[in-house]
Amino acid sequence: MSQNKTIDYFLKAAWQTVANKYNNIATQYGFTQAAGYILINIHKDGTPVSQIANSTGVKTTSLSRVLVNLESLGFIYREASVQDKRSVKVFLTPLGVEKRKIAKDVVKGFNEYLEAQFSEKERLQLAQMLLKINDLANKYEPQIMVEE
Repeated sequence: MSQNKTIDYFLKAAWQTVANKYNNIATQYGFTQAAGYILINIHKDGTPVSQIANSTGVKTTSLSRVLVNLESLGFIYREASVQDKRSVKVFLTPLGVEKRKIAKDVVKGFNEYLEAQFSEKERLQLAQMLLKINDLANKYEPQIMVEE
């Protein structure tokens, strides 16, 4: 089977194009696609780091790096919980609130553009197929061949 004919090739190629587009746009505003995604997931009254990791799917090592960068840019600040010093909440600074709005507007505008290119039927079919692929990928157990 040719690699460029596999389902996962098309998924990866499409996502890479979307991520690159977001990165190109985000760079114009002084941050990255990953940073924008994290900013969108920080709430007004602060968000625990663990919740950001869960809602974004970003691994803790990568998340830590992005948070350090966002802090150095003046977009966020962190506070340890008074009750539990291991629990840290992330808050947006006024500049972070501005950047979060930009990130949300970019995502909204890009999604409106994409949705305008599809009929309602196509959009529903795409969503159903992606949900099915997600479900199948979670269920997949490879058959490992062991040579004796």
